[in-house]
Amino acid sequence: MPIGRIVTLVALTGLTFVSVSAQQRSPANRPWPPGLQKVSPDSPVLSPAEELKTFYMPPGYHVELVASEPLVEAPVALDWDLQGRLWVVEMPGFMANLTGSNEHDPMGRVVVLEDTNHDGVMDKRTVFADHMVLARSLKVLDRGVLVAEPPNVWFMRDTNGDLQADEKQLVTGEFGNFNGDPQNNANGFYWAMDNRMYTAGVTEIQFRLKDGVFEIQKTLERGEWGVAQDDAGRIYRNTNESAVHVDYVPTYYYARNPNLLRTRGSYERLVDDDANVVWPVRPNPGTNRAYQLGIDRPDGTLNRYTAVCAPLVYRGDRLPADLYGNVFVAEAAANLVGRLVIEDTGKGLRARRAYEKGEFLASTDERFRPSFITGAPDGTMYIADMYRGIIEHRISITEYLRDQILSRKLDQGTGYGRIYRVMHQTTRRAPSDPFSTATPQQLVQALSSPNGWRRDTAQRLLVERGARNMAPSLAQLASSAQDWRTRLHALWTLDGLDAIDVATVRKALNDSSRDVRVSAIRIAERWLGEANHPIQGAVLARLDDPDWQVRQQLAASLGALPQEAREAALVSLLDRYAEDPVVMDAALSSLRGREAAVLERLIKQR
Repeated sequence: MPIGRIVTLVALTGLTFVSVSAQQRSPANRPWPPGLQKVSPDSPVLSPAEELKTFYMPPGYHVELVASEPLVEAPVALDWDLQGRLWVVEMPGFMANLTGSNEHDPMGRVVVLEDTNHDGVMDKRTVFADHMVLARSLKVLDRGVLVAEPPNVWFMRDTNGDLQADEKQLVTGEFGNFNGDPQNNANGFYWAMDNRMYTAGVTEIQFRLKDGVFEIQKTLERGEWGVAQDDAGRIYRNTNESAVHVDYVPTYYYARNPNLLRTRGSYERLVDDDANVVWPVRPNPGTNRAYQLGIDRPDGTLNRYTAVCAPLVYRGDRLPADLYGNVFVAEAAANLVGRLVIEDTGKGLRARRAYEKGEFLASTDERFRPSFITGAPDGTMYIADMYRGIIEHRISITEYLRDQILSRKLDQGTGYGRIYRVMHQTTRRAPSDPFSTATPQQLVQALSSPNGWRRDTAQRLLVERGARNMAPSLAQLASSAQDWRTRLHALWTLDGLDAIDVATVRKALNDSSRDVRVSAIRIAERWLGEANHPIQGAVLARLDDPDWQVRQQLAASLGALPQEAREAALVSLLDRYAEDPVVMDAALSSLRGREAAVLERLIKQR
């Protein structure tokens, strides 16, 4: 019997769903780091209550069950709406059997989960859209929902308020591949600080919603599964064997110059070999390359990441402060969630492990398959668990892995899925519906929230709704808000509204925060192409900026200058900082065909 108080019984598709209170949680304050635990050679399907007992976390932390089957099945992406409802992409078609024979059956869904009695547990499910083939990403917007079903991206709308899509508009038919590997296919739609929606996987496009119209922008293929941003608006992704990569300079700059052979500054690896190590609490023989020397330790545990995905920069306000700004990643093969601390070295960023021989969350259940991590309106962190035996796609399953799957019957037992909320013994959750009735002025005030989800959402809503009447209030925040994060959001909100003015940007170019100065340089590009515009001098004054990040962005943004001014400025920048490979490659992206001329001028200066 599940632990906790039974609060409701709901009939769903012929199944009985039992909702339990938020008291159903993982154990807390176990000995930690836990080390290798004794496990059965079998990996049976566990109930949610049983799975919760398999989790190990640092002292003070636990997870609470938010939803489980049949309320949710095979969750792979999460997002929130303004009422605090949780939107989930379900992918039941991924490897439902060992051969993946039903992969292209239209089984994918987008569902909406609600907590109708406000006890912290979802108890109502509504299917927003179904009959999709391997749908994989969504973004809940103000007037509809963006959904990825490669190669198609759909904009879906509910026009009568029943939470079911009744309008469907094709945004593009060139987002990934219909027959692509689901583990690498296009995904994303992360609405970032600069009001662009960033993507990952096998795609060279990203999106921007401008005055109700979706713009498709050229970029370069980066990452594998998941996109995140930090407070400065830098974009994070990863790939299966490398936990954290960052864009010091937005990747789309590098798409300007087809002659570039190197793109330092885009998708920079932040982890060294020591940081890529993992410490599971169970042996991991069921990984695709476990037979190779060095993949597993002698005790059978996975040695380093092999299926890492879904990065999240935690920017909430209801978990301990030392988590803020850390990157959390899902590692399904090792049945864990890792935590990495980001540090500024004075020349760039680096990531280090938060714990010497432990992980933020590790399970002895082989079927615990974390697939997505997200921040939330309530200030905490949520983890989607596909809960299944097979996680490797059929095109990559070796004979070794096939034998492992069959020996423990990992191909049996599908139709499951869980969503967990990360909590600490000090956590008091915020209300989950902060913006359902928010006025424009309240949205402006929310740009000062300590919760990054709320700041991001307030900015997005102001831009989507075209709240240009808020420009005076936003300009005041951009110039005088005490918190640099608020100043940054105000700047980008003004930019997204096309309500930014030169005076505000000039002041921001001299801001005490380097991250505000970096964004001011980017925003100034809207005027840099105008001959003799006064903003040019203010931007060029940043050639003397002492900060590495400012110089790197400057190398990219100078490409917006007219040709002669551009070449002169880049010669000056490269003469000082050419030893920085990011400055070098960002500058080359700006030159796009004038590389030889600048090289000749540099030689003549020597």
